[in-house]
Amino acid sequence: MRKKNSTNFLNEVDLVENCGMFYTLSVIGGRWKVGILATLLDHEALRYSEIKTKLKNITERMLIKQLKELQEEGLIVRKDYAEVPPRVEYRISEKGRSLEDVLITLGHWGKKHRNG
Repeated sequence: MRKKNSTNFLNEVDLVENCGMFYTLSVIGGRWKVGILATLLDHEALRYSEIKTKLKNITERMLIKQLKELQEEGLIVRKDYAEVPPRVEYRISEKGRSLEDVLITLGHWGKKHRNG
């Protein structure tokens, strides 16, 4: 955790508040968020265990953390069902769905430039 008055922290806050591209990258950045979003874009709703199965190497701790962060940003929606045993489903939100073209473009760019 960085100090709230450090130059690095203040620069990041300034960039997030004033640069749309930086804000977008801060929201979807990290190793797993794009994979989670892409997985949910391909399905109407998925349970936690289904997401975990599709993202084979993610740890439970990291999946929980990334799902919470995506939820806080309003990119996914978590629905709890009052059943026994408990059931939770995740869906992409409209805000999250609005990233679909961005994610597809990033994928095309990566395929084109991955090997040189």
